[in-house]
Formats: sequence, C-alpha cells, structure tokens
Amino acid sequence: MLLDAAFELLGTEGWSGTSVRAVCQRADLNPRYFYESFEDLDALLIAVYDRLVEELGQQVLDAVAAAGDDSRERVRAAMETIVAFVDDDRRRGRVLYVEALGSEALNRRRIETSHALVALVERAGADRKGEPPPGEHIGTVAAAILVGGSGELVAAWLDGRIDIPREQLIDDSTELFLAVGDAAAAIAARRTRRRR
Repeated sequence: MLLDAAFELLGTEGWSGTSVRAVCQRADLNPRYFYESFEDLDALLIAVYDRLVEELGQQVLDAVAAAGDDSRERVRAAMETIVAFVDDDRRRGRVLYVEALGSEALNRRRIETSHALVALVERAGADRKGEPPPGEHIGTVAAAILVGGSGELVAAWLDGRIDIPREQLIDDSTELFLAVGDAAAAIAARRTRRRR
C-alpha cells in the first residue's frame, strides 16, 4: 500500500509533493506502519523506482526472448516495450526519467541502474559482433551513449519536445541503436587492423 501510494504521488505530484505524511494519508495508514517498513522516505522512493525497473526489465527480457534471433527484431522489441511501458502509464515515465533527478538518493540509484544497463548492452553487443580485442573500450563508450541517449530520448518524447508518433520513435530509435552498435564494431575492427 505504501509503495502504491508513493508511486501515485511521485508519478503525479512529483518529488516535492511526496512526503511521509502525504504517502501515509494516500495509503490511509498511520505513520507507524511507514517506519515499520522503511527507514525513511528515500528508502521508500528507491523501492518504488526499483519495482518499476524490475517490472520493465522483465518485460523487456520477455519481449526480446520472444523476438527470436534476429538482432533488428530484438532491438525493436526492447524499444517497443520500453516506450509502451512509459507511454501506457505516464506516471512510470515521470518516476524513471524525471523525478529520479530530483532526489539525491533516487539519482544515485538511477546512476547505478544506468551502469548495469551499460554493461548489459555492452554484453549484447559483444554477443552480436564478437568479443572486442583486449584493451578495446569502444563497446563501453557505445553502450553508454545508447543507454544515456535512449533515456533522454524517451524523456524528451514523453515531454512533447520530440513530436513524432510512437511507432516512428520506436522505428527511428531501433535504427539508430543498431547503427551505433555497427559503428562501434567497425571502429574496433579498424583499430585492430592498425595494431597489426
């Protein structure tokens, strides 16, 4: 109940409207129950954020697995799932991409999550294009650009700063995601040839 209440407040009122008192009122619970479950407001907000990340992550993994072995279809399935997740319930997008910046604790968790996503994208790139040579870090650079850029792209689209239809957003981001991965592999190959 506390998680649901905090999600509702954070996703509609934002960070400034989400307090222990407001959460308890929304959940219709005595503050005693809050402190039996969470150390402080930051702990609750991190739990809300983590729950969303876990839910989205599972949906993305399921969609990618269902897409088969084609790289384009796998990337498109991931992008489609991410966009649908935040577009179908805009509160999710606000918590993941906007309000996480307003709280130091949430922002730290967002950064930790981003680092984990960069490692995941880098691993997927290596699976697709092959392991990079020792000391080659272009895959990490590309993964960081893709993770950070995708987050900014979705946030800008949700905010209306990028005014394109949902399907075009998914198509364009899929093409660019693949292009950055291909470019990183080409750079790594070029560097390998130079070293020989």
